[in-house]
Amino acid sequence: MSGQNPSIANAKNLTKGTKYVILTFFALIILVPIYLAVIGGFKSIGQLNADPVGFPKPFMVENYANIFVKSNFFRYFLNSSIIMVATVAIDVVVAAMAGFALSRFAVKTRNLVYQYFLLGLLFPMTLAILPLYIQLRTFGLLDNFIGVILPQTAFLLPFHIMIFRGFIREIPNELEDAVKIDGCGKMGFFSHIVIPLSRPAIATVAVLAMVASWNNFFLPLIVLNDKYKFTLPMGSMDFVGQYLADWNVILAFFVVSMVPAIVFYLYAQRHIISGLSAGAVKG
Repeated sequence: MSGQNPSIANAKNLTKGTKYVILTFFALIILVPIYLAVIGGFKSIGQLNADPVGFPKPFMVENYANIFVKSNFFRYFLNSSIIMVATVAIDVVVAAMAGFALSRFAVKTRNLVYQYFLLGLLFPMTLAILPLYIQLRTFGLLDNFIGVILPQTAFLLPFHIMIFRGFIREIPNELEDAVKIDGCGKMGFFSHIVIPLSRPAIATVAVLAMVASWNNFFLPLIVLNDKYKFTLPMGSMDFVGQYLADWNVILAFFVVSMVPAIVFYLYAQRHIISGLSAGAVKG
């Protein structure tokens, strides 16, 4: 009975070990700042200056409680939530319908239209901010949530349409033929078959849109002027400006601001992986 060549086995083990080292390194790059922010929020300013890495002694829980007293956190949270929910809803509906049309409708210009959408991936928002600002001002959408929601959704759509198109293309044609026999048209197939089977793609696009909207700072900064309409990233900037000396409270504010996006991402991460692998790789 022939065994595996020891040199090949050692090479595989070395390769596997190298992968774990690299993954551990990048995990630490991400997790260490989060750890420092969380424990820093539980310290007094003296403890933070003396020992920024060690555990708080004692834990200053009031730092997190002061966030809701010293800032308009709930107002910022509500504003971000309104913009995020609207962005996710519009983005998922439009991307799903466009992905379905670009994968299931036999139109000669289908690939041309798809390539046109993909051109949107080449243009970052910062490049278009001046003409975008002029358009928003012309339509009276400055200092308005709609002025953030619509451009934000537009810049997210190209990549999300690509995800939906790739995912929907993998749905067997036999299912569509069976639905036609039952008397359903394209929209019946879309609503009764495509949407239920596209839950991983829907979850992927929803989470990506949520995180992008929740963390978006540049576009709300350009569009919104009224502090009552500030989002959480803008509120964080305003909070830092007011309490620049209290870095322990600022860290607590940042940690609380990250929680909703992290929780939703952890909840949907399984669907994100399957949706991206189907949409990006197979698309």
